[in-house]
This record gives sequence, C-alpha cells and structure tokens, in this order.
Amino acid sequence: MKNVDTLIESAAELAERGLSKGEIADELNVSRETASWLVERSGTTSEPEPRITEATSPQDIHVDWKDIGRDSNRLTHVSQAMADIISKEGKNVRLTVGIEKAGVPLATIVARELDTDLSAYAPAKHQWDEGDIDDLGGGFSRNFSPINDQECYIVDDTITSGTTLRETIKAIRARGGEPVGCVVLVDKQGLEEIDGVPVYSLINVVSVGREE
Repeated sequence: MKNVDTLIESAAELAERGLSKGEIADELNVSRETASWLVERSGTTSEPEPRITEATSPQDIHVDWKDIGRDSNRLTHVSQAMADIISKEGKNVRLTVGIEKAGVPLATIVARELDTDLSAYAPAKHQWDEGDIDDLGGGFSRNFSPINDQECYIVDDTITSGTTLRETIKAIRARGGEPVGCVVLVDKQGLEEIDGVPVYSLINVVSVGREE
C-alpha cells in the first residue's frame, strides 16, 4: 500500500525522468492538481514548497492497480469483465478506442473479446505542466485503426474528473465517429454518462462523510 510520502517520492522520480505533470497524474492515477501538489512537495521544482493545511491539501483518491497490470492473466480476466459490461451498448460496433497509456492494454483485450478493430487516443493532459489545458490538444495514433465515421467503445483505466473521457468523446465525434459507451476499471466520480455517452465501471468509488 502506498502512503502520501511514497506517492511524493514516485512523483519526484517521474518528474526527474522528464514527465509532464499531466503524465505524472496519468501514471499515479490522480488528478492534475494532485500531481502538481505531489511534485511541489517533492522539491523537484524551483517553486517554494507550499505550506500544507487541511484547506490546501488535495482531496483525491490514489488508485494502484499494478498487481493487475503486471500479470497478463489478471489483465486478461479483468478486461474480459470490462468487455462483458460494455457489450450491452450498441450493435455491430466495430471499433474500440483505448486512451493512452494505461487504457490501451485494457482496450486491446476488450477489442479481441468483442472482435473489433483498435484505436488509440493520446489525451492533451500528457502535454500539460501548467496553465490552461484547453490550449493543448490530443490526437489519435496512426499506428492503430482510424475512426472512419464508426460507432465505437471507449476504454480507460480510471475516471478522476471525467475531463479525459469528455475530451476523447469530442475528438471521436470530430472525426465523424460516435461513442456508444465508455468502460473503466475505477470511477472516482460515480458518473452514469458523459455528454450523452453511458459510462460503466468495475469499481465505483463513493466518498462518505458528514456535511458540516
């Protein structure tokens, strides 16, 4: 199990390897804001270390699924469950879109199970370090199947805010495609749909607390 100190060390290691804060967020399955906080706490930036208070510390949940990802059998079984869930949406869907990086291995097995082609989308957050992410853009890999006006499934590992899925849906529609459903391992938001597209998850995280 990772505690916050371990996450800070991991963020420092990733930052020293040259990863952007958006890529660090993707690697650690946390929000971009949490990734920034972890990097700043690690001392790998020239910015002064912020004084941490209850008000300034991030409210986030770290998801560590490496024990699934490191074993091909486990990854296959979990992805088969994801394929089973998403298969109820749409008929004769011929394309599965995996969101890089972690969503692509899952999407590869989902595509095999559902007998579809495979596409891969790199979201804008991989380029993000500071500032407005809307000024950046993602893109589809030319090494995989193009969208070509097809209906498709979308596969990712974790929903933190829903921004990446929303971006992917928009990018697919811009290419003439239409997502019929999204499926993820873990949903931190408890979303049922994004921009009219149904969302499914194997695990739905619910934060429970008292209202002040």
